[in-house]
Amino acid sequence: MTDFRRGVRLGIDVGKARVGVARSDPDGLLATPVETVPRDDASIARVLALGEEHSVFEFVVGLPIGLSGADTPSTADAREFAAALAAASAVPVRLVDERLSTVSAHSALRGAGRNQRESRRIVDQVAAVVLLQQALDVEKNTGRPPGTSVPPAQELA
Repeated sequence: MTDFRRGVRLGIDVGKARVGVARSDPDGLLATPVETVPRDDASIARVLALGEEHSVFEFVVGLPIGLSGADTPSTADAREFAAALAAASAVPVRLVDERLSTVSAHSALRGAGRNQRESRRIVDQVAAVVLLQQALDVEKNTGRPPGTSVPPAQELA
């Protein structure tokens, strides 16, 4: 039996126009959709409010690394979002590899009979579910927190 940290986590799928949010149950068995947050100046505040509402102990932000393993413009965007979240919150933030989570989300929605237009409003939430579920599964299988920790804002020297 591996060690698993109990508690609710929020999974965050950062996009240019929207931020998908999912949550886990306290036992880390299942990730479920929460909300699609518009990507604007209030995005961080809304994610923080959702974290408080769900009493989370950790934010899990998806890091969209390219298939080659190289960073992309979306990778830099996700890192910046995670850093801003870490700077604004006392709750720990982790970055986890989320290659293909959006592709998996679109595939799952197509499999459920939804076309791309119908899926636009919820695909970000489904992508957040996919990345959070993968993170939960990694931790359950390895006993180690997934991804890498985002350091809190550095104090001025």
